[in-house]
Amino acid sequence: MVSLRAQRPHEAERLASVVLKADRGNVIAAQILAEAFLLQDRAQEAIDLLRRTARRSHEPGTETLLAMALNAAGRGDEALDQLRRATMRRPVFPLAFLKLGEQLAEIGRFDEAIAVLESGLALAPDGVGLRVGLGFIHLGHNQRDVARRLFLQVLATAPERHDATVGLARVMAADGEYAAAAHLLRRALILRPEDAATLLELGKCQLEMGARSAGEATLRAAVRSAHRLAPLAIVALGTTSHGRFFLRPSEAAAFLGRAAN
Repeated sequence: MVSLRAQRPHEAERLASVVLKADRGNVIAAQILAEAFLLQDRAQEAIDLLRRTARRSHEPGTETLLAMALNAAGRGDEALDQLRRATMRRPVFPLAFLKLGEQLAEIGRFDEAIAVLESGLALAPDGVGLRVGLGFIHLGHNQRDVARRLFLQVLATAPERHDATVGLARVMAADGEYAAAAHLLRRALILRPEDAATLLELGKCQLEMGARSAGEATLRAAVRSAHRLAPLAIVALGTTSHGRFFLRPSEAAAFLGRAAN
């Protein structure tokens, strides 16, 4: 589990395989091995392993992870069916509701996604992750007042929640409250310093506030930390009120300190 969190999937795969050789019925080891496969884009191997494990255990965590593997393999309809089955398990497994809601929202079925998460909260009122997920779905549907209320509810009882902090910051930024959003994003970065996506959001807020040098430096830091964010950083430079416009993406990439592909 430590290897997974440290993004060392090969090490996690090796260790989980050792455990499974000694104990084929170890559900936790099977889940770790499947997650290691997914981090290496080996979705079919994860599916095969999780199907075998789910048949033996009928454990909702395994079934939920199987749905995630099916979705990663491009089998979205099967993933939805699998998640619906996982939400029927008792005791309630909140993550199944969260993943079902997120997948429905990804394909634009916002009303269904909201209904799923609300039903999950009715069964598990203490499911903080469900409340946060519901907030992000409302935010994605541009229902910012509802999203703000949900994130504030979570932070009132769990101020250390990084996801709710970022969610509230995004609501504030969408409402033009850039200074307040930047304050929250800095707090989120204290909670999780390696989060390059939050660093990118902070850079955008700084640009909107007119702090161009600071904003550009923050965007560069985000891209250095995660090169995949370069296109989003280029968009931020071109669309924020105090950003920069580049005629060619290669010029923007060079400005951010990353050679164009």
